Amino acid sequence: MSILECFIYLGVVSNFTKPHRQNDKMKFDKHFPTKRLKPYIKYFVVSENESENEYKVYPSSRLVIGFQYKGQLTTIKNNTFNKLTSAGITGISDSYKIFKSSENIGTVLVYFTEIGFTHFTSHPANELFNLSLSLENIFEKNAVREVEEKLAYATSDKQRIKIVEHFFLSQLKDIQADKLIVEAIKIIYQSKGTVRIKELNEKLFISQSPLEKRFRKVVGTTPKKFASIVRFNTVLDNLNETKSLTEICYENNFFDQAHFIKDFKQFTGNTPENFKRFL
Repeated sequence: MSILECFIYLGVVSNFTKPHRQNDKMKFDKHFPTKRLKPYIKYFVVSENESENEYKVYPSSRLVIGFQYKGQLTTIKNNTFNKLTSAGITGISDSYKIFKSSENIGTVLVYFTEIGFTHFTSHPANELFNLSLSLENIFEKNAVREVEEKLAYATSDKQRIKIVEHFFLSQLKDIQADKLIVEAIKIIYQSKGTVRIKELNEKLFISQSPLEKRFRKVVGTTPKKFASIVRFNTVLDNLNETKSLTEICYENNFFDQAHFIKDFKQFTGNTPENFKRFL
């Protein structure tokens, strides 16, 4: 299991740093989608926690939708608290976010594949960059509310997953995946986020501007920003190993330690050294 999977926690998206008490009753159960949805949804999660928690969420390479069927989720920014609607979506972000969950919260999370979101809506994924919005901004209001009502009466995780799956099957659009973008994502992951954009353009036989336009629409951000997020997640996995911070820095193609620390601090709000102490 990767360090990211160890950090996955309750909320709209993943990754928390705040320790929880050992007697907290919580669950985070993963469910895989039906065959028809597999190219577009990586997995569902049913998450519950009896205690109130405040936690950081780190940049991820995918959009995530959350349906709270009980409890309340709040974002915190500059000491300002903003209560989120019970059905929301979080786009790709290039910095950490702080969330607070109420006591006795229950959530169904939908983790898209990198290309998955645009197969359910005509909204360009980049319009959600750095945002957490009500799902009613993306999908028809009555359809979202119907899901919320059904989830409120569901009595098992199996029922909850079936309700959410049915919603996405009803929204699925018959469109072809952009094969160029699929290949670009593959190359970025193979390089662990270290591929240069010029090299990426050359491998795909396309200039930077048209690739960036298509990539932003499908994935939610530019190839360069996406690669930096992939590299950041690779670094997080590396931190759980016996490698020194210097080794991690240069293995992931940072120019120097200062560049490494600056990027890491933007993504986590902490230095690599301080972050590693809590692992």
